[in-house]
Amino acid sequence: MNKINSIDEYHEEYAKSVSDPERFWAEKAETFSWHKKWNEVLEWDFHGPSVKWFKGAKLNITENCLDRHLENNGDKVAILWEPNNPNESSIEITYTELHSRVCAFSNVLKRNGAKKGDRICLYMPMTPELAIATLACARIGAVHSVVFAGFSARSLEDRINDATCNIVVTADGGFRGEKIIGLKNIVDKALENCPSIEKCIVLKRTNEEVEMKSGRDVWLHEELDRVDDVCPAEIMDSEDMLFVLYTSGSTGKPKGVVHTCGGYMVYAEYSFRNVFQYRDEDIYWCTADIGWITGHTYIVYGPLLAGATTVMFEGVPSYPDAGRFWDICDKHKINIFYTAPTAIRALQACGIDFVNKHELSSLRVLGSVGEPINEEAWHWYNDEIGKGRCPIVDTWWQTETGGIMISPLAGLTSLKPSYATLPLPGIQPCLVDADGNEILGNDVQGNLCIKFPWPSMIRTTYGDHKRCKDVYFSAYEGKYFTGDGCRRDEDGFYRITGRVDDVINVSGHRFGTAEIEAAIDEHENVVETAVVGYPHEIKGQGIYAYAICHDPKVDMTSFIQEINKTVTEIIGPIAKPDKIQIVHGLPKTRSGKIMRRILRKIAEGDVSNLGDTSTLLDPSVVEEIKTGAGLV
Repeated sequence: MNKINSIDEYHEEYAKSVSDPERFWAEKAETFSWHKKWNEVLEWDFHGPSVKWFKGAKLNITENCLDRHLENNGDKVAILWEPNNPNESSIEITYTELHSRVCAFSNVLKRNGAKKGDRICLYMPMTPELAIATLACARIGAVHSVVFAGFSARSLEDRINDATCNIVVTADGGFRGEKIIGLKNIVDKALENCPSIEKCIVLKRTNEEVEMKSGRDVWLHEELDRVDDVCPAEIMDSEDMLFVLYTSGSTGKPKGVVHTCGGYMVYAEYSFRNVFQYRDEDIYWCTADIGWITGHTYIVYGPLLAGATTVMFEGVPSYPDAGRFWDICDKHKINIFYTAPTAIRALQACGIDFVNKHELSSLRVLGSVGEPINEEAWHWYNDEIGKGRCPIVDTWWQTETGGIMISPLAGLTSLKPSYATLPLPGIQPCLVDADGNEILGNDVQGNLCIKFPWPSMIRTTYGDHKRCKDVYFSAYEGKYFTGDGCRRDEDGFYRITGRVDDVINVSGHRFGTAEIEAAIDEHENVVETAVVGYPHEIKGQGIYAYAICHDPKVDMTSFIQEINKTVTEIIGPIAKPDKIQIVHGLPKTRSGKIMRRILRKIAEGDVSNLGDTSTLLDPSVVEEIKTGAGLV
């Protein structure tokens, strides 16, 4: 097994991975089932960009997630599902049962016209069927595009159309705390403008009444009755597309990040096993949604490739009360717990009584994902949840990287609150200055780049390779630019300092300022908007919107409700502004560029050092904005 067992071994492995990366990754890949081995381990060019791993190899990732475990571990629980309602029974699905259900779902997809290379959209609640549908797509060689079921009909429509999906899989509805979300109704609205969709497969979950369009919509349970559970896996090339996952960028249109089969498989398993120091008997729980990359790599693929028991949770951490996470940890004897700083801060704010009712004695490793965890939350997590005996792996990575890039290895790496610490073997980070010069040595700060390919990295943005090059490979010659600022301390530990582009990280979810501005601008009273992020004690970053209005003397209560409604309809409720300030003007240069640096400083409450504003087209607008007039 590809597992590092000591910090000395980590340093040895890291040195090998840098000195001879192709040999290093070939050794890791040998442990998987391949129909045909590779002709060449790596071919790459960051100028194109063009990256190919395990060139010429043939495989199917689901054979490695499922089939290869059946003989020795078929009776082991693969997915342990915990429903939203604690009074509803949890469900255990063994590897043998999961294999059967994935094959049956694969046959449902094929019966409804799916074939190798098709893009299939999954817009579903966090039920086992979402994981099963994901694997079923991969088994038949279709490309899954999972869309988080909190996005609006407009956002869903954009993603379906960009990938020209021909099938959408959804549910009548989803349970989320006390709410029922009408997913089928949202899908119906989206499909009014999605000409490529031929079939809509619907899971019955909430028993809500929904409209079923004849010839297009079918019930999943009825379709399953018409198929068997025998489905040989489609043989895929290592560089065939596995999935498209949309992520926000600094421009308004979301980017379809493309990941491929072979390299993603190798890195997902390797990073899962090593970061969490997984043991065969562990019960592992990642609290993310499969609609995000964390759910793809560390709920579905990474754990199943390793033959682990992975927990899926349908609900939210605050329902029925703020002790739900800890109830589940005790109920299922969770050993590895992986969640977001936003959740940790929110539960910390609810008070320690919700924690003290629970033993939490089974916990061995804690993880953090989505954004850098602040020191106060790190210490609370360490002291109150881990009881000072569970290492915290503060993981840095992105949708585009496919897997964890910089992180402690649990119990092996020295820990430093708010630091992601050291890169995983095979990952070669570097810091660069504004001119692209590499900053050497320690106790330095710069923009974080990666200077050598790794197996699970982005291959392209769907349908627009030029955008992939422009966003990730053009800022600094011959390097992948992460968009993050970073500090490397005197010990060589890395600390991510935040985005350096126009992207806001809200509760671990990335939104481009441009897409939020475009949504707000659709309000009939809005002339122009500028959106920035500001520190938020729960979310990490909040959304602060400055708006110029045709009629600034509006009823602010109604105005905010209308703005929130518009943003929710276009993007989803998660993108609603936390603060809106009506202003008469925005700080612009004479060429018309909005000086967001100034707006960020004001949003952060730091108005003492705004720099030279005399070069602005109208410096007086800054003074007006600084007063806070028009802020709600």
